[in-house]
Amino acid sequence: MKISYNWIKQFIHIDWEAEKIGELLTDLGLEVEGIQNFESVRGGLDGVVIGKVLSCETHANADRLKVAQVDIGSGDPVQIVCGAPNVEKGQMVPVATIGTTLYDKEGSPWKIKKGKIRGEHSEGMICAEDELGLSNNHDGIMVLNTRLKPGSPLTKHIEIESDQIFEIGLTPNRADAMSHYGVARDLKAGLLQKGISLELITPSTTSFNIENRTNKVDVVVEDKDRCPRYCGITISGLTVTDSPKWIQNRLKAIGLTPINNVVDCTNFVLHELGQPLHAFDADKISGKTIHVKTYPTGTKFTTLDEVVRELHEEDLMICDDEKPMCIAGVFGGIESGVSNETTSIFLESAYFDPISIRKTAKRHALNTDASFRFERGIDPNITEYAMIRAALLIQEVAGGHITSDLIDIYSNRIEDHQVFLNFHRTNQLIGEEIPRETIKSILTSLDIKINNVTEAGLGMTIPAFRNDVTRDADVIEEILRVYGYNNVKFTEKLNASVSSTNKVEDHQVKNKISSLLTALGFDEMLSNSLTSPKYTELTSMFDSKHNVTILNPLSNDLSVMRQSLLFNGLEAISYNYNRKANRLKLFEFGKTYHQYKKGREEFKHLSLVVSGNRNDESWTKGNEKSEFFYFKGIIQAVFERLGIQYDSEKGLNNDVFSEGLTMLKNNKTLVEFGVINKKITQHFDIEEETFYADFSWDSILEVIPSTSIQFTEIPKFPKVRRDLALLLDESVGFNELREAAKKAERNLLKDIILFDVYTGKNLPKGKKSYALSFTLQDERKTLTDKQIDKIMKKLQQSFEREFGATLR
Repeated sequence: MKISYNWIKQFIHIDWEAEKIGELLTDLGLEVEGIQNFESVRGGLDGVVIGKVLSCETHANADRLKVAQVDIGSGDPVQIVCGAPNVEKGQMVPVATIGTTLYDKEGSPWKIKKGKIRGEHSEGMICAEDELGLSNNHDGIMVLNTRLKPGSPLTKHIEIESDQIFEIGLTPNRADAMSHYGVARDLKAGLLQKGISLELITPSTTSFNIENRTNKVDVVVEDKDRCPRYCGITISGLTVTDSPKWIQNRLKAIGLTPINNVVDCTNFVLHELGQPLHAFDADKISGKTIHVKTYPTGTKFTTLDEVVRELHEEDLMICDDEKPMCIAGVFGGIESGVSNETTSIFLESAYFDPISIRKTAKRHALNTDASFRFERGIDPNITEYAMIRAALLIQEVAGGHITSDLIDIYSNRIEDHQVFLNFHRTNQLIGEEIPRETIKSILTSLDIKINNVTEAGLGMTIPAFRNDVTRDADVIEEILRVYGYNNVKFTEKLNASVSSTNKVEDHQVKNKISSLLTALGFDEMLSNSLTSPKYTELTSMFDSKHNVTILNPLSNDLSVMRQSLLFNGLEAISYNYNRKANRLKLFEFGKTYHQYKKGREEFKHLSLVVSGNRNDESWTKGNEKSEFFYFKGIIQAVFERLGIQYDSEKGLNNDVFSEGLTMLKNNKTLVEFGVINKKITQHFDIEEETFYADFSWDSILEVIPSTSIQFTEIPKFPKVRRDLALLLDESVGFNELREAAKKAERNLLKDIILFDVYTGKNLPKGKKSYALSFTLQDERKTLTDKQIDKIMKKLQQSFEREFGATLR
């Protein structure tokens, strides 16, 4: 938001340096992000002087050019070649001397240089108004008063306004500061804390007078909930033309383009007082009646930008007896606006429901100065005053008379609200005891009325324009920002208590796994919890009825909360593939959100997505692709790092994975992982095989062992490895063999590895061959051949008994 320092000075008389004012505003919570200089004429006409045309002859080589001798007060006259048709001997004209920088209509600078035009020397430029940036007039050179002295700077005779503009990063809750008046009000409170008491000056409206009632417009508010207050008045006999320079300069300083005197006055008051206004051409109001209501969905309406929009049944409209004229609080219509032919206007000033305005603005993708303020909540009690201020201003610059009664329909009165402030709680939150008189002084300076004072605290009335101050904590924040955060003292001693607990801390576990995964070549990603509802159509695993839907989404692609981290991961994979990345390993900690009959629930997850090459391209290695068992090894590494031993694993049967596994402990699913179905990856234009793992982080936290790490001595006695080649039914899995082996030998069997699988020729139908290695070790002594053979025989018999296995 741009704030003009000169404009602020009209509310509060102060002569501080702009930088010092910026520091105070930042301390008050209105963060000044930058201060820029503004000049009503760019470049400030530096180098432009008064010149007297001593002679003017037609150019020998160009009929349309003239060669003038001009006295610019530097001694000898200078010769200037000029193409203007109105240059004549004896005129006083503005001359841009050699080295002067001027600006074109796009704002690009160009420098005046000495040169030759059709063989004649030219040492400067006689300027038109548009070339100096004074207006858009290019009918000829600018002719000045003959009494002026040649050589004197043009700035002595033409008023140029210089200003300093504060760029304020306004937070959404500070609707009260969305105007120069609101900023000046905060500035007054801040100055008072520094011992500087200044009066806050507001524009006078005492001269307002209803001259006659010959152009009455009736108002009917049909939707009182969306429009609690509506004011209007008619002004007739005005003339629409350009605004005076002082209004144009004010608007240009804050980045607005002047349009005409009526529209400029409404924009001026909007930025002055924070009240949006709208002027209708009164002669275009059918039936001389304004209706504030909604229209059926699908109704066509053309806005000022000449875009035909389809209205929604909840869009509040300003209408006449026949048609809609304006999207209330958002954007005007093309058929009812003020034009150069307008002679009478109906001036609107209203308070619209913030939620309604925000929804309408988002629906139509419109962000105007009016909607920006209405959707945050303006002051409902300034509506009438701002309209009178604008009416007087319009009369001042456009003429005209007030030709109707002032209409003020205040159906649903917005009351000030009551808050009690406890002194003890104030001291607790601030960490320092602020004198009670200082607290009362600060609150009074912010227009907060103190109703009663007790030993316990203050009873207050908060004005309606402070819609963000509803609790005692909000009042304390107001006190503290004006008192000054920098004025709160720090104690020299910091007290803290350290508690001993065996509780598993979520953030510590996340850090541990993040370190592991980054060491394995993964990159962490962070994605939006909002996603597209279309993703639930890609698989039957997710039901659209469980979507948590956003009431006022930024777009249709971000209209629901995600039910899975899968699609965020695939979006990231696709994005990186499109940018020529070919080794993708991503992980994300995030939440999923679900709508059930019993209410909404959210769950914590860890997702892994792997696609493409296993390692970066190198001459020492081939481009080895990531594959299922490599991905499974990463899953097992995560469990090993957490100290979790899962009970079982089983195959997955859903349309997300073409093949996959789920690992469980205590009948709780810890992780589901596998190869993503090609139907899903093709939707994201991913051609490579892609792997996905979804850890249920809530379940992980429940089963993590809480015992501390115990260290054991490294065994002194050697390990022994023995291998078996077994002929098995194809239905038997390695996990079943491993569990059977552990049951057969619990003490000395340390590890089992499947190192070869064979199916094919020379095997009976329905059979396969597994080659297993068994690692045996006794930590107290060296194993003998007799002990080893006994264990291997026991394992062999177990396999024969349970699985019908035979040795190959």
